[in-house]
Amino acid sequence: MKLRNKLTLVFVLLTAMLQLLAFFLIFHFARQYTEKEFYLRLHQRATIAAQTFLEEDEMNIDIYEEIRNIHLQTLPGEKEVIYPFDMQDNPLDPKIKSKLPEGFIEKIIRNEYAETKVGDTYYTGLFYHDNEGDFIVVLSARDLYGVGKLVNLRKILVICFFVSLIITWLLGRYLALHALSPISKIVHQVNAISATNLHLRLDEGKSNDEISELAVTFNNMLDRLETSFELQSNFVNNASHELRNPLTAILGQIEVALNKERPAASYISLLKGIESEALRLDTLVNGLLRLAQTDYDNKGLLVTPIRVDEVLVEIKKGINTANPENQIHLDFKDLPENECGLIVMGNRQLLEVAFHNILDNACKFSDNQEVKVRLLANADHLHILISDKGIGIPPNELKSIYEPFFRGSNARGIEGFGFGLPLAYRIVKMHHGQLRVTSQVGKGTIVKIIIPNQEKATKKS
Repeated sequence: MKLRNKLTLVFVLLTAMLQLLAFFLIFHFARQYTEKEFYLRLHQRATIAAQTFLEEDEMNIDIYEEIRNIHLQTLPGEKEVIYPFDMQDNPLDPKIKSKLPEGFIEKIIRNEYAETKVGDTYYTGLFYHDNEGDFIVVLSARDLYGVGKLVNLRKILVICFFVSLIITWLLGRYLALHALSPISKIVHQVNAISATNLHLRLDEGKSNDEISELAVTFNNMLDRLETSFELQSNFVNNASHELRNPLTAILGQIEVALNKERPAASYISLLKGIESEALRLDTLVNGLLRLAQTDYDNKGLLVTPIRVDEVLVEIKKGINTANPENQIHLDFKDLPENECGLIVMGNRQLLEVAFHNILDNACKFSDNQEVKVRLLANADHLHILISDKGIGIPPNELKSIYEPFFRGSNARGIEGFGFGLPLAYRIVKMHHGQLRVTSQVGKGTIVKIIIPNQEKATKKS
């Protein structure tokens, strides 16, 4: 069932329930008022009958009959009965009591007035005191006129109910279509957007209602999708370009070597060139594989407790071997007293790759000037600050540094592929951490890594 039909049905059901309640109350109070009004008429007639029939002057009886016939009219099934009553000497005949509703006489005697209904007949009785003695006056009749009014009211309410249901359905249908028309418009616009026209956006409207928020949310999602498609396209183009260069160089040198016979020294030189390009290609492929690895869910990641200061010391030793001219200084003077604050839950190999890439970049882009590494800790997180005095990153390019193969405009002459920092960024995110970069051109760069410690990671899991 479509949403507009559901909304219409709910609207009709709610309206029908409210109308049923309202019509029931109307009929209930109308019936109560009709009965009360009829009892009042019977009481008045019983009082008049008692006053008239119990007077000694028979002229009053004739006058009463005349007035009743002309003005009061005889009620359907009307019966007037007056019983003399003496509680001690002349109790009421049981045969008379049997003709009246059970307990009716006792109620009249107790309250001096009583009224009841048996079937469609109404009874009114009163205890009348006269100088000749006490009497019980009972008047009964059927309220055909009141019943007719109630039947007519019930028909009117039933007809109004079904007519109102039809009107409510049509009105609900119109309101549902009107309310959902912006959503239908959004659906139409979304169906028109594909991978070839991701630049299109939904009309957000001028109001600040939920429909406008939905359109804004879709547009934000399209922004992310467009950016993702552009990054993917750029990644493929850059990766194919970077892969093609060493392959072209290798094939070219092989073709030169096979072109004619050469001295052994010449072959050695060509093989060294091929080796250099092969190593470059191997580095590029390994980097791409690691970058691709971080795109997968980390549920299968081997996670163990890792002491970060020890990892940094090992990375420093490795960089000393590969680049003896580096000036990396580890600052551990602010380490916490409790060594648990230095332990994080993660994959040691991946974290080593991330820290190594950042430190290697710091050395490379600062031409082996001083690189400081500070380690700080608080109750929940471990902070690693890596600062250098290198060439820096232009402010307008900071937003692109996490894109694979992106290289700053002032770093074209420095060797590299442009996926060291993006890879580190993804690894840190996999460990529920943050990587922030601040930089000034010509003054250096500061990389801040924040990773939850073991206690915080255990609480999250």
